[in-house]
Amino acid sequence: MQTQNAISRDSSRHPTSILARQAHVEKPFGMIGAPMRFARNSEIYGEEEAAEYLYQVVSGAVRTYKILEDGRRQIGTFYLPGDIFGFEAGESHISSAEAVCETRVVVVKRAALMARAAHEKDLAGQLWDAAAQELRRFQQHLMLLICSAEERVVGFLHDMARRATKNAAVELPMSRQDIADYLGLTIETVSRTFTQLERNGVISLPTARRVELRNCVKPNRLMVA
Repeated sequence: MQTQNAISRDSSRHPTSILARQAHVEKPFGMIGAPMRFARNSEIYGEEEAAEYLYQVVSGAVRTYKILEDGRRQIGTFYLPGDIFGFEAGESHISSAEAVCETRVVVVKRAALMARAAHEKDLAGQLWDAAAQELRRFQQHLMLLICSAEERVVGFLHDMARRATKNAAVELPMSRQDIADYLGLTIETVSRTFTQLERNGVISLPTARRVELRNCVKPNRLMVA
């Protein structure tokens, strides 16, 4: 497992290393997690590997995904700084996780964290909130996938702006292909939709990755809370 290898020693499988423990980390992992760094597109954990750890993003972004029977990739979730991931109902991961760009995370052994949470109400509450947020993202993603292509892209952009910067502009760490694989669209459809939204004044694109949202269009309430 990539996480286990990186914690015990430098791994030759992926360019991963332990970070200095002075790195700033938000609660609940800040005082108890092992800092790690993952290079762009490097694997954090693989599908069906033992779910022994929980992770919190410090900087960068993480995607979880599955490869479908026809070879297509379906991205399930994007995690941004502050987000916790790695929750599983069973003992193994149902999808793989990769760093979208150079990413720093903190890692905590799941069993140790659960044992500690049994005696610390604040920690237990934070983990409950994180698990509830994970369920909420899953539900919102399902609702997004039944919308039109334009509604999917607009909903996605509003969600990214809300989560990443709390305003109407966002620097997207992910590629257009990532967005397509998350929204269940082709990259051609995503690129065409971006162009149409810009032409209609819904968004502006100062750069390929920076998107500014206008106030003239709001996302469907079912897509983004």
